[in-house]
Amino acid sequence: MEIATERLLIKPLGPQYLETYNEYAMNIENARYMCFLPSDTVEESMEFLKKAEEEWLKTAPQFYEFAITFKGVHIGGISVHIEYGKPVLGWIINLKYQGQGFAYESAKAVMEYFSANMGIRYFCAYCDTMNTASYRLMEKLGMKRVKKSGGRKNRASSEESFEYKYEIEL
Repeated sequence: MEIATERLLIKPLGPQYLETYNEYAMNIENARYMCFLPSDTVEESMEFLKKAEEEWLKTAPQFYEFAITFKGVHIGGISVHIEYGKPVLGWIINLKYQGQGFAYESAKAVMEYFSANMGIRYFCAYCDTMNTASYRLMEKLGMKRVKKSGGRKNRASSEESFEYKYEIEL
C-alpha cells in the first residue's frame, strides 16, 4: 500500500529505514512527547521495524506503520493503530523537516485513503497537552477535542502528564 500526495510518498515502514528512523526515534528532543519513543538502542528500533514489517504481511493488520518520504528521503512516520475496533492516528516528523506541513499532508492523505479504500470514516488521535504543534494539527485536520485526561506517561519523561483526545467523523 502506497499513498502519494503532491509532495510525499507514504509507504510501509520496515527495517530498510533503520538509519533514517533512528534520526527521529532515538532523538530525545524529537520524541519528547511520545509514549513509546525515544528508542534506547539501535536493536530496539530494529525490533520495532521488523514487527511493523511483519504486521504489513497479515491479512487484517492491527496497525499500519508508514514511512513518510519527501524527494526520496525518509522524513518521518505516520501510523493507524486499530484499538478496540477504532483507528487511532499518530505521527512524528524528523526535527529537520518540521514546520513545512508534512504531518498535515500525510495525515490528511492517510485519512482520505482509509476512508475511500477501507470504509473507515472515524479517526481519533491523542497528544500531550504541552504538544501545541500536534493539537493544532489535529484541529487543522478538522478534528474536535473531546477529552482531557491525566496519567499519560511519555517515555522521555519521569513524570506523568495530561493528554488530549481528538476525533473526527469524515
